[in-house]
Amino acid sequence: MSMSLDDSPIEHDEVPGIKGALLRYRVMAYVVGILLVVLVVVGMPLKYVGDNDVVVVATGVPHGWLYMVLLITAYDLGRRVRWPWLRLILIALAGTIPFLSFVAEHYATKDVRGRLAALASPASN
Repeated sequence: MSMSLDDSPIEHDEVPGIKGALLRYRVMAYVVGILLVVLVVVGMPLKYVGDNDVVVVATGVPHGWLYMVLLITAYDLGRRVRWPWLRLILIALAGTIPFLSFVAEHYATKDVRGRLAALASPASN
């Protein structure tokens, strides 16, 4: 059993789809990350210290729903670039820890851009 989603090499005709999947993933990683930071840094203290749950209500539910969209976009990107399952799971979990989704997005983007650059280089043709 393979540890990656697919062992076949990335083809040139897959590049536009990969770029679109990367953009969707990046947008969702930032949106989910910002909502989680606001929820934890602003909402939770207001709820438990100030007895005001407005921020928790306004960010908690959207974060939860958009986290599901993040999981879908991460899977789509991972499937297209053939990430190992462990990487995909770690990227999915990053959306549950404040600030970590930004770190995961950075490394995921770096990895995907590196793969696309290697595909475009003359040595790989």
